[in-house]
Order: sequence, then structure tokens, then C-alpha cells
Amino acid sequence: MPAIPALKRGIRFRDLVLFYVVSGLSVRWTASAAAAGPSILVVWVAALACFFVPLAASVMELSSRHPEEGGIYVWTTKAFGHGSGFLASWTYWMSNLPYFSGVLYFGAASALFAFGARGRALAGNSSYYLLFSLVWLTIITLLNIRGINVGKWLNNVTSLGSLLPLSALVVLACLSYAHFGPAVRYPAQAFIPHFSFNNAVFWSTIFFAFGGVEAGSAMGDEIVNPRRNIPFAILVGGSILALGYIGGTTALLVSLPSEAVGGPDGFINGVHVLSARLGLDWVLAPVALLVGLNAVGGAAAYLSSTSRLPFVAGLDYYLPPAFGWIHRRYRTPWVAIVSYGVAGAVVALLGQAGTTVRGAYDVLVAMAIICYFVPYLFLFAAMIRLQSEPAGPEVRRVPGGKPVAIALASLGLASTMLTIFLSVFPAQDEPHKVMAVVKVVGGTAVMISAGIVLFLIGRHKGRKLAEQEAQIT
Repeated sequence: MPAIPALKRGIRFRDLVLFYVVSGLSVRWTASAAAAGPSILVVWVAALACFFVPLAASVMELSSRHPEEGGIYVWTTKAFGHGSGFLASWTYWMSNLPYFSGVLYFGAASALFAFGARGRALAGNSSYYLLFSLVWLTIITLLNIRGINVGKWLNNVTSLGSLLPLSALVVLACLSYAHFGPAVRYPAQAFIPHFSFNNAVFWSTIFFAFGGVEAGSAMGDEIVNPRRNIPFAILVGGSILALGYIGGTTALLVSLPSEAVGGPDGFINGVHVLSARLGLDWVLAPVALLVGLNAVGGAAAYLSSTSRLPFVAGLDYYLPPAFGWIHRRYRTPWVAIVSYGVAGAVVALLGQAGTTVRGAYDVLVAMAIICYFVPYLFLFAAMIRLQSEPAGPEVRRVPGGKPVAIALASLGLASTMLTIFLSVFPAQDEPHKVMAVVKVVGGTAVMISAGIVLFLIGRHKGRKLAEQEAQIT
């Protein structure tokens, strides 16, 4: 791979920990989990053991073996070649585009609770959601162009949007329990997961609440001492994720019945009910604003990290070379950042457009369902493949060496494959199940095919550019 131009190393250990928090800890998941009942606590533990631990171990070692800018692009390229590396990156960055508008719409809805009845009057106003998304995408894009120190500041501040609301929820739940006792007294058998196909589909989505720790490694050349800081930051950040998800879910289960926290506003509704019960109504407004901040942080973290993938692909000529340009003053990959921010804004506009265009948006979302999981297949497979390469003394290996590394990566690979299989099947209330499956599978095939075509075109043009540069030199 061509030498990476001079990016600025400004991301330190604390910044990495907070990045993992803001990219991985979403308060939405605690309410979604609690609505499923107390048996979900066992599922959280299973997700921690079967997905997060293999993912964290793989990212720790892969980041130590190859700490360069690009993360999953570099790891997959080293293991399977440039075609696989490009395809892993392509599916990763394309699957995140619908995520930006989705998470920002959630933040917009949550923030309305801070303004009482007047705010909730905007709940059905599509222009409000679109404006909220476009304004924040613009701010996030501009701040990330401005420099790594400014971009990491945004991530650090928005991490409070998950830490403080979850802390407030736990405190409110403890006060409620002390004054009124448990909301529901669950029998012991309620904590035993009951297997059904629909439950399995839901549980698989819970597994991927622990996804995201791979994103930080995409900024490898902007991290101070990545071989040392990434593994320890994942340990600290991962511990916070586990405590946040399991602790937040437990708090809701103890203090409220499951049906009170269902739906997309479940977390805020839960805080609303608890604060009103305890006579602490003033708590709702700041918590609602912080949850909105949490959504902004999620979008900011993934835009800043994922935009590094087209940047590195541009350096390798698989995308136009302009994607590899670095701002002379701010030392950031500004073309890649702007392109990704604009693409996120276009997807947000599609989501609020007329029926025909909205259909295109729905297809894009369907394409992203499986494509979100495909990069994890490459990641775990790369972890297994690269075990055949020698590791120098500077590489931090998984404790137990090659056998443990292969076993953990195989477990993560199996969990990912099972989730992909389950994600194909539509929800129980989907009226057109066959068409829904066709959209998901067909959309995925189109997305992957587009990535392959783009790679082949880029490779052809890249060879011509390389030949021209060789002739000049």
C-alpha cells in the first residue's frame, strides 16, 4: 500500500475509551431489551461471551499486527488480497449510511421530551426530523474536517449522552425500589430464555449492540501508540459497555413493567414515569437532551471513523485519488469526510422524500441489513488466516496464543453467520413476507455486486495511473 501522507496523531488513550463508549453504548438498546422481559439478561451475557469477547480479542490483535490507517480494510487486504479488503470496506461504509439518519431521528424524537407538550407537538413533523439530521450532519462533517483534535472533542463530549442518562436511570431505579419495592416480582423461571424463532431473531440483534469496537482502528495513523492504547482502551470501554447495557436493562426491569418501556421512546418514557413517580420531574428535560446528544455522538463516531476507509481506498487507487487527499492545514482526509457526510445527507433526504423516492430509501435500508454483518465475516476470517503469519515481539497476542485466537474468532464467525441467516427472515407483523425476503437478499446481492464492479473499475484505472507515474519518474 502506498505510504500514508502525514496525518496527525492526536487520539490518546482517554479519547479512544470515550470513542468506544459513544460508538457502542446506545441507550436505545436498554429499553428494547427490557421490553423483552428478564430473560434478556441471560441473552446479554451470551452476547458478551459469544460476540463481544471474540470481536474485542480479534480487534486487539489485528490492531497490534497491522496498526495502520484503514483498520478492517488493511486486515482483510493482508489476509485475502485487495479485492476482499475493498469489499469489506464497501459493505461497512454503505451499511452505515442509513444508520446516520436513523440514529439522528431517534435523537430528534428524544430531545422533544425536554420541551413538554410544545415539543411533542413536533413529533409528527417530518421537516423537523430532516432539519435536525441535516444540521447535525453538517456540524459533524465540518468539525471533523477542522482537525482530529476538534473531531475527538465532539466524540468526548457526546459520550456524556450515554454515561449520564444511564447513571440517572440507575439512581432513579434505586430510589424507586427503596420507596416502592420492585415493579414486578418475577418468578425464577422468567429468567430462563424460551427459544422460539421470533425470539432468536430478536436475540441476534441484541448481539450486535456490542459491535463497533473495530471502528476506532480505522484511524490507526491518527492514534498515539495504537499498539499499546487500542487493547487497553477496548478493555476499559468494553467494561463500560457491559455495565451500561446490563445495568441499564436491570434498572428498567426492577422499576417498571416491561410493557412500559416498549417502542422507540422506551428509554425516555421509562425515565419520565420514574421521575414523575418520585416527584423529580425536572430530571426529564436534561436526560432527554443528553439522549439526543448520545444519538449525535453515535453519528459523529461512525462518520469520523468510517470515512477513513474510502480515504485509504483512494490511496490505493480503487477509488478516485482525490479520496486520498489530506488537508494541508488541518491534516485530515477532507475529501473522504465531505463525501461521506454528503452521502449521509442524501440518504436522510431520501427517507423524507415522496413515495417513489421513499421506496428507493427502503430498498437501501434493506440492502444494509445483511451488509452490516458482512464486514464481521471478513474480520473474523482475517483473524484466523493471519494466525499463520509470524508475530514480532511488538505484537500483543491473544492470551493463549494461536489456538485460543482461532477458537475465539471461530466463535465470532459462527455468531455472525447465524445472525445473517436470522436477519433474512422478516418480522412477524410483516404483511408481505416473501417480498421482504426478496428485498433483503436481492438488495444485498446488488450492493455487493456494485462493490465488485467499482473495485474492478478502480483497479483498471489505478494500474493506468501507476504506469503514468512510473513513466514520469
